[in-house]
Amino acid sequence: MKFFVDTADVTEIKKLNDIGIVDGVTTNPTIVAKSGRPIREVLAEICEIVDGPVSGEAVAIDAEGMVREGLWLSKIADNLTVKVPVTTEGVKATKILSEKGVAVNVTACFSAGQALLAAKAGATFISPFVGRLDDVGANGMQLIQDIRLIYDNFAFETEILTASVRGIGHLLEAARLGADVATVPPTILWQLFEHPMTDLVVQKFLQDWEKTGQKLGD
Repeated sequence: MKFFVDTADVTEIKKLNDIGIVDGVTTNPTIVAKSGRPIREVLAEICEIVDGPVSGEAVAIDAEGMVREGLWLSKIADNLTVKVPVTTEGVKATKILSEKGVAVNVTACFSAGQALLAAKAGATFISPFVGRLDDVGANGMQLIQDIRLIYDNFAFETEILTASVRGIGHLLEAARLGADVATVPPTILWQLFEHPMTDLVVQKFLQDWEKTGQKLGD
């Protein structure tokens, strides 16, 4: 499973990328606005830090505008992926952009039908919002399972990018269901490292080793 970081905080991106676990980054207009920086500047810096796909979102509501903005965004860096919503106009823009060789992340997906449309239009990624579905009493992870089944049935190459991940539970369940990618806030990725038993065992190993009086490398 690929890990994308859902942030425009370059400090956090650098820390996680230095560990070697970051496969890409996703942003949206809200995230970019929080950075307080011009979109071209922040996306360009992130694209230099991370080798994998970096999603930047078009904000037009019509296909023509999405294509125009998408082409502009795609020129920022070779690893820039254009995000568009899974609306009628967004699917239309996805078809046009994908045929021009632009990677497209179709976002705000809440149904398997929408995911099927995105795949048929040539989307690189489909982003189902599992947490937001859970918020309204639906089963977000069931959507991941449904999309996985449909995509496998027809050998679609579109990757399932689990989004709106609220915790480790969502992340691990997405992995169990075969989602290709999960995009998560930095806090959730850091939590994956944590377990009290790990700390206790490492501490015990170090204490026992110290008693031997030995040093490695001598």
